[in-house]
Amino acid sequence: MSLETREDLDPVESMEWLEALESVLDREGEDRARYLLTRLADRMRQDSGVAPFSVTTPHRNTIPPHREARMPGDLDMERHIRSLIRWNMAAMVTRANNRNPGIGGHLASFMSAATLYDVGFGHFFRAPHGDHPGDLVYIQGHSSPGIYARSFLEGRLSEAQMDRFREEVDGDGLSSYPHPWLMPDYWQLPTVSMGLGPIMSIYQARFIKYLHNRELQDMKDRQVWAFLGDGECDEPETIGAIHLASREKLDNLNFVINCNLQRLDGPVRGNQSIVTELEGIFRGAGWNVIKLIWGRKWDHLFEKDKSGMLQKLMDETVDGEYQNCKSKGGAYTRENFFGKYPETAELVADMTDEEIGQLDRGGHDPVKVYSAYYEAFHNANERPTVILAHTVKGYGLTAEGGEADNEAHQIKSIDDIDVMKKVRDRFEIPLTDEQLEKGMPYYRPDDDSPEIKYMKLQRERLGGHLPTRHADFEAIEIPGLDDKIFASQLEGSKGREFSSTMAFVRILNGLIKNKQFGKRVVPIVPDESRTFGMEGMFRQFGIYAAEGQKYEPMDKGQLMYYRESQSGQILQEGITEAGAMSSWIAAATSYSNSGLPMLPFYIYYSMFGFQRIGDLAWAAGDMQARGFMIGGTAGRTTLNGEGLQHQDGHSLIQASTIPNCRTYDPTYAHEVAVIVQDGLKRMYQDKENVFYYMTVMNENYEHPALDEVPADDIIKGMYLLGHTQGKKGKGHVQLLGSGTILREVEAAAEMLAEDWGVGSNTWSATSFNELRREALEIDRQAFLKPDQKPAKPHVTACLEGRQGPAIAATDYMKLYADQVRAWVPMDYHVLGTDGYGRSDSREQLRHFFEVDRYFVTVAALKALADRGDIDRKVVGEALKKYGIDANKSNPLTS
Repeated sequence: MSLETREDLDPVESMEWLEALESVLDREGEDRARYLLTRLADRMRQDSGVAPFSVTTPHRNTIPPHREARMPGDLDMERHIRSLIRWNMAAMVTRANNRNPGIGGHLASFMSAATLYDVGFGHFFRAPHGDHPGDLVYIQGHSSPGIYARSFLEGRLSEAQMDRFREEVDGDGLSSYPHPWLMPDYWQLPTVSMGLGPIMSIYQARFIKYLHNRELQDMKDRQVWAFLGDGECDEPETIGAIHLASREKLDNLNFVINCNLQRLDGPVRGNQSIVTELEGIFRGAGWNVIKLIWGRKWDHLFEKDKSGMLQKLMDETVDGEYQNCKSKGGAYTRENFFGKYPETAELVADMTDEEIGQLDRGGHDPVKVYSAYYEAFHNANERPTVILAHTVKGYGLTAEGGEADNEAHQIKSIDDIDVMKKVRDRFEIPLTDEQLEKGMPYYRPDDDSPEIKYMKLQRERLGGHLPTRHADFEAIEIPGLDDKIFASQLEGSKGREFSSTMAFVRILNGLIKNKQFGKRVVPIVPDESRTFGMEGMFRQFGIYAAEGQKYEPMDKGQLMYYRESQSGQILQEGITEAGAMSSWIAAATSYSNSGLPMLPFYIYYSMFGFQRIGDLAWAAGDMQARGFMIGGTAGRTTLNGEGLQHQDGHSLIQASTIPNCRTYDPTYAHEVAVIVQDGLKRMYQDKENVFYYMTVMNENYEHPALDEVPADDIIKGMYLLGHTQGKKGKGHVQLLGSGTILREVEAAAEMLAEDWGVGSNTWSATSFNELRREALEIDRQAFLKPDQKPAKPHVTACLEGRQGPAIAATDYMKLYADQVRAWVPMDYHVLGTDGYGRSDSREQLRHFFEVDRYFVTVAALKALADRGDIDRKVVGEALKKYGIDANKSNPLTS
């Protein structure tokens, strides 16, 4: 039995205790009362081992009326402005669907959240101004039509633009949701893949603290506001990182959860209370929880409730029934809600059914909303805040229009003229019946009207318009390849063996030490620094810790001990790829969100990149992120001991699906250096809207020194690395390889020459993705401009006029190298690692997947035999010589 329902065995004693506590509250204040209760709780724990209090509280507002902050401004004017915004939002979506049936859009979400946004835009959300960087507001995707409607009233969007909602192809249209890529001067933060907004906002708030604590930018009292829905909290990304926010004391972070009790198809928790559930989750994670349940019209009922039965009724009523009360009106609520107990029925006996139906939810009362926001901003006490705001989905659409209906989320337009009139009357929009009968019109008062003047004055006081995005920044001068940062990797390993990962780490070290921009480099690792050979950076650059290091690390006596610092540069995120990626996104968009370009490098197991956080990677592309994602221990056969699910043969294919992601699979140190230098220059000096994915391996080998490093060809995707001379009449082949398999290709070239007299050219294919991207654009231009001489794709130019067939081998699925087939001017044969991974030695794995030097050699011989360049029996001799079983298992199906 809970403490709340346990029978009071001594009411007189209970009253004495309560009166004593009230006396403390009245005379000595809340801090003293809280101290006494904490001491009592500690004593109870000592004696019983049980916590005496619940993490949840009664179903009512956290802030009592006497503690509410006074709301400034003209309440009637703001209510009228909200009504105008709601109307124009509904008109925009309705008109769009009337022009293009099925174009979609959402009415109900913003209708329920309009007051939550309006109070923020009117009183709290600051735009960048002066030396203040401005607040960041993560707007829930389905509410974007309401944000357009606000901008329409402000004069930022024209009626013509409003009439191009979801009509973007021909330009100047409004994107369906917040998409910076499509509206680069307007939207900052994409959120509509539900769950991404919350986790990105948490790491954004932490990154703001990171910049401030490292003294890179004074963030003052900058706030992050994230708007989300109660149904969205089922997404693991939504609540999976909330512990980080409290651990890092992110008092600059505010979640506003619109608890309209409905997700896309119906109730969120029909049989329970989602507000109570979320309160327990967030309070247990150490957040400030502000419940915003009831509006001012309930206050007098609470005052009248001397028995406590109203609170009891509220606490035991489930969400499905609250939805019924709103959907079915005042008479239903009187009978089925208040009528449950005589005491509560008596509370509303003097109220009409209409008055009962008008009892408002807290999220629709601007005074209550303002008080909650004020508390979050001013009294965070070094903790993040979540506001649980109770609203009605489809508020204002009327019962006939779908208010509080299970199908509310699917409402795309208001076509019924009677419903249109009721909505007009509800929001007091000065339009005639005749105007409505011609279609749902916009309504915008003149620029010199009190409403428009009031809106503009509010925003002027808060620094200007929001949302807005500022993409330009002061370019960073990136050193050339002749700088020592890169030059040392162009000289070859001179007999030493090391991995391409180590080549990258050496470059990263050099970048951090650069006097001009070194402090802006942000190394980000989930939890594998030592795997990637980065432990040497711990002591030198430090791991960021908001409160510094409160302990002496056990390896303090070692050269590379684990050093945490408030000014630490490395973001060591723990075992969370989604968190680390969100951290990278915050750093990679700092140029637009903070006006401060940062240079982030996110290093991780390649298998746990795009496969696990693909949606976040797409959000990064949408936000025009700039930085490097580094896929470590890449390839299906390189991470040889980890088995079936840990070996990557597809990340480069997945990365290729994001239009502004540039991808590379280098083998040698000079290739790594060229790619990193080129990427930094493109992103931070030339300001291209691209980001980079580059693979690195943990296999040690020698790195060649070239007389002249072909930087341009490396960036285009392939270059001639070497050649071997064959014997006359034995044939010649073109061998392409990338990553660790390039070394198998080089070995095959030697075997072809020594064992079979076949000559070859060896090509390092640093990016089949980039080869294909360029070739597709050339084909497109040739199609659109048939009167002009077409350019020649780089892959074609490299291989054109060369002898023999071409054989490509990579540590990735065959599709990766096969995608350039259309532009290879000769017979083309591809080897790859299709199938599940498994544990074994690298040699065994490469043989199993049929990409080792022996399979490359046999593939070349067979290609020559197919052309008639050599006798077909040579292929059989090669299979026998190299011990290849013709009946071996198929790696794709075994």
